Amino acid sequence: MSEIKSGHFIAAEADGFRYIEKSSPGTTHLQWLTYGVYEIDGTVATAAIAHPGEEALLFCWEGQTRVTLAGATYDLSPYDVLYIPRSEAYCFSSDGDRCRVVVCRAPAENSHPPYYAAWSDVRHDERRIRRLKGKDVFLMFDVSEGADKLMAGYTFFQPFQRSWPPHNHTDQEEIYIFLNGRGAMEVYAEEETKSFVYSVEAGNAVTIPILNYHPVFSQEDPLEFIWCIAGARYWVGDKNEDFMTGKVSELTT
Repeated sequence: MSEIKSGHFIAAEADGFRYIEKSSPGTTHLQWLTYGVYEIDGTVATAAIAHPGEEALLFCWEGQTRVTLAGATYDLSPYDVLYIPRSEAYCFSSDGDRCRVVVCRAPAENSHPPYYAAWSDVRHDERRIRRLKGKDVFLMFDVSEGADKLMAGYTFFQPFQRSWPPHNHTDQEEIYIFLNGRGAMEVYAEEETKSFVYSVEAGNAVTIPILNYHPVFSQEDPLEFIWCIAGARYWVGDKNEDFMTGKVSELTT
């Protein structure tokens, strides 16, 4: 007979872990992207998590945590990114730090290798940075990494800047998730009928369906956000040089 083990008392205020789903194709006009936030509070070791039929990207927003995936362990610090292959199980563990991790997922038919991007490396790698007027774009999960639909990075606006030129996509949908700062964002198919104009701050997110323009404006503080794409895998400035030079008033890719 095996040893009889003791029970545990779990107080209402005990350390914990939860997932909050913020948006999905069922609640937005997006076709593929689902967005949520994991909140880790204290000493935690989760059961396995998987997304059947979907690939995912984890963005460490605040705090530190460990993710075990396919037999490997990844230590995530703020702004690190981890790609989760289709249907692959993973779990979180933490020794007491409070942490928030953003997750974006999309359907996939193929399995690709895991990929870890450390912010401490990418922020100094000019091959991964696109420098625009008043803002920098960091390609955290680029076309050089394997995936079916997902691609993502960060954009950092200096104070009092705007997106230029406004652009839309014929084959990509997007979500912007704001991490720091304050600003504004518009989403519209035509300038004449534009009605989506919102102030944005840390914790807000905006979905961008296909063929919608989506300019961002920063205010008195720097503005930082995740951009996550599902669809064709390219970054607009690498596909069309006019975006980098700002020589046009609007752009469709």
